[in-house]
Amino acid sequence: MRALLVVNPAATTTSARTRDVLIHALASEMKLEAVTTEYRGHARDLGRKAAESDDVDLVVALGGDGTVNEVVNGLLHAGPDPDRLPGLAVVPGGSTNVFARALGLPNDAVEATGALLDALRERRARTVSLGLASGTPGTDDEGVPERWFTFCAGFGFDASVIGRVEQQRERGKRSTHALYLRQVVRQFLGERNRRHGTITLERPGEDPVKDLVLSIICNTSPWTYLGNRPVYASPDASFETALDVLGLSRLSTPSVARYATQLLTSSPERGPHGKHAVTLHDLTDFTLHSKVPLPLQMDGDHLGLRTSVTFTGVRRALRVIV
Repeated sequence: MRALLVVNPAATTTSARTRDVLIHALASEMKLEAVTTEYRGHARDLGRKAAESDDVDLVVALGGDGTVNEVVNGLLHAGPDPDRLPGLAVVPGGSTNVFARALGLPNDAVEATGALLDALRERRARTVSLGLASGTPGTDDEGVPERWFTFCAGFGFDASVIGRVEQQRERGKRSTHALYLRQVVRQFLGERNRRHGTITLERPGEDPVKDLVLSIICNTSPWTYLGNRPVYASPDASFETALDVLGLSRLSTPSVARYATQLLTSSPERGPHGKHAVTLHDLTDFTLHSKVPLPLQMDGDHLGLRTSVTFTGVRRALRVIV
């Protein structure tokens, strides 16, 4: 097997020595080319090169969810074709590693490498769904390039939190769960639209859902992890279906306390619920419009402000080695 290993040298939970050990372990089982990323978007460029090549059977992403997202967008730059395109394997190296853990991989890079080698020997793979976000035709955002996401997207409040976290990381702060929680509190205290949402969800053949403060789009479950605790925003979301949406129409202090508690105690059987919560399952096409520009995030990456985003849930989009 011919494989390309995309290594993020800034991965937060793997040292240079550990990465060398993993590279040698993988190289013992396959013809391996290892490339270290050097700039933002480099992993995407490498994924695209692999997709256009006839010499690569597998792309292995060693890094966090951001690295995985870039590789996936490179692989699928011309659209999904799981029978033709190289497969994807993931060795988790980030702080949370939602995509890898949702696939059932160990959160330890060494153990995950062992699981990957076992899967390759036993020829285990699955084809998973992905989400696609693009600018909505006829709006100011229609020219925004489309982008794939592997496990989640967010429009509004949660994307604002991620933007705050990225600002803190640029100032030298480490990405920790405590950092995220502090930014949640600060965003809540500064949120202008927490009582009267500006987001409308539109989907074919259905009445619009109006006045949402936040919207979380899930391609799988869990939505994220707090340490070893999985958090389920949309428990029914799955790599076998299209997209699920959790929307909240109010973020008053009592409602935030209620929904935060529900998230922290969520399970595969039950997520956030209540009169201000909207839950939608297995959506293939829908659009989110906002009366004011709001931040957008995908797979934990803040992508700036948008007023309208069209989402597509694509089943059987990518072949993954597990």
